[in-house]
Amino acid sequence: MDNPTLEINTSRRQTATLERAKKLKILVVDDEPDNLDLLYRTFRRDFQVLKADSGINALEVLAAEGEVAVIISDQRMPEMKGTEFLSKTVPQFPDTVRIILTGFTDIEDLVEAINAGQVYKYITKPWDPGELKAVVQRAAETYDLLKQRTEELRRANAQMALLSVLVQVTQAADTLESIVKPIATAFSDSFAADGCILQLVEGNQLANVQGSHSRVGTTTVNWLYKDPLVNEAIATGKIQVALNVAKDPKLSGLSHYQETGVQAHLVIPITYRNDMLGVLSLQWQQPCSLREDELNLINLSAQLVAIALSSSRCYQSTL
Repeated sequence: MDNPTLEINTSRRQTATLERAKKLKILVVDDEPDNLDLLYRTFRRDFQVLKADSGINALEVLAAEGEVAVIISDQRMPEMKGTEFLSKTVPQFPDTVRIILTGFTDIEDLVEAINAGQVYKYITKPWDPGELKAVVQRAAETYDLLKQRTEELRRANAQMALLSVLVQVTQAADTLESIVKPIATAFSDSFAADGCILQLVEGNQLANVQGSHSRVGTTTVNWLYKDPLVNEAIATGKIQVALNVAKDPKLSGLSHYQETGVQAHLVIPITYRNDMLGVLSLQWQQPCSLREDELNLINLSAQLVAIALSSSRCYQSTL
């Protein structure tokens, strides 16, 4: 049995990258204004620096801004010690790297905080700017590594779930209508897509049978029939990629992108033995990137989808 193949339209494919799109955010906390300003000036070129003059205010900053890569906090502050403040950030932001500045020998507090995993390193005051910058840079790299490994684990679990669903669907395929919805849901979950539509194709035209899934709490509106990426995918049998719709002159002005808020769109043709069976549309509300391993997974998954759709068609034709 021939395996279906999947080609990528390289003219539309945008290079995937793991580089940061923005500067990492760090939070500096000190009740002394001069120290707070010095910390801000030390790191503002390399990071997006948030400031707070107390642990209580720092918690409010985090509530408003969300996770930061690194927190640098003075230990001796009124109302709340630095270690107490940092301990309160652990449950919600476990990946954030925490650094304590101390001019006192608060050994018990520091040892307890370090042993509890709440403090990455402590720096004695007055600190050496070069040493502090080096420590913070290593802390930022540690944060990047933690986030990367967390994302890799999440992605691996999602990919295993995707392949499991596709294998189950392939084995239990009976009607076309019964398999398009779970396939769309599995793809959406695996690639963290905000919307996904799997629509069948007959005679190189979109058919009425389709399944959709939305992660953003709204109904996925099917506008594939008027999308140029879909038409090109059907015509060429190649993946069509627009990872930043706003920068694509052929797409940015189209009403269905403006109305739905879709900022990235991936269209995957599903073919079996040169027979076009359907198209799979993955949609994101923000520009995104795709790595080579993700595209390889898409290739493998599209083959399984093609087999499932072909098996279901053959089964229905014998009834």
